[in-house]
Amino acid sequence: MARDEKLKERWEGVVSLLSNRFADGQPLDLDAVIYLVGVQELGQLHRKFKKDEKLNLMHIAICRLLEPFGYYEFDYFDEQGWPHYKIVEQLPPLKAGEQSVLMKEAIVQYFLEKEVIE
Repeated sequence: MARDEKLKERWEGVVSLLSNRFADGQPLDLDAVIYLVGVQELGQLHRKFKKDEKLNLMHIAICRLLEPFGYYEFDYFDEQGWPHYKIVEQLPPLKAGEQSVLMKEAIVQYFLEKEVIE
């Protein structure tokens, strides 16, 4: 199977799994999946988040997801338990479609590492 086809198949598996678990089967978009990764990484699963905290959760997720690609590196946890990352390498300029593919690839890799999908 071609690399793009495998990525598409795995991405659809992640979306299906998360949509069934968190959205009553309504398909989640890329931002919603990134948000859920942020919540998972923070580890504070059963609390409500303010608007600015939701943006921070997405930032945490993006840093964590792109860490294996060499763009970010974990730095420390602050006193509230929020992880902080430092930039290792600037992301190259990407078009919107290219950003989407990179994030989907990173999300699929994350769920493979966590052994949630195969």
